[in-house]
Amino acid sequence: MATLSPADTPLGTPAPPFDLPGTDGRRHTLDSVRGPHGLVVMFICNHCPYVKAVIEKIVRDVHDLAREGVGAIAISSNDPSAYPEDSFETMQRVADQHGFGFPYVFDETQQVARAYGAVCTPDFFGFDRDLRLAYRGRLDDTGRSPREGNRRELYEAMVQTARTGAATAEQYPAIGCSIKWKSA
Repeated sequence: MATLSPADTPLGTPAPPFDLPGTDGRRHTLDSVRGPHGLVVMFICNHCPYVKAVIEKIVRDVHDLAREGVGAIAISSNDPSAYPEDSFETMQRVADQHGFGFPYVFDETQQVARAYGAVCTPDFFGFDRDLRLAYRGRLDDTGRSPREGNRRELYEAMVQTARTGAATAEQYPAIGCSIKWKSA
């Protein structure tokens, strides 16, 4: 079932810290992945059709944003015991297969997803150079059906943020599969 990200995280909210293991064998923190002009934190997973529909666009946009001085990290917070396709080993294969030029990390405790208020995959959080929230929402309006020619909403918002320091007034809620939370 599709889930929309809420619009209740105020712009200017500071990025919560993290220290998570990556598919590259290293640990990654907020400070290790930030760029001089900002950071994109995305919550994705391996099995979600919404993620699969935009995975190549994510790689393209993150690559293009790196030229603007914006860092990026992808976080999987899904419970792999309920969704084996979201296992760490499969994360490694997905990152290799798609040529991720950014860290793909595992949030086993799901505390990072909760700290950010992430609710779905994919869910994007764009931060300015001071790591204050400047964009919360979707990559573009693709949904579950891959197509080209979409407006690059996240990319445009982060380029504006990197170049001017100002957040865009246009915020589009993310839509995707709900994060697969562990049983209490």
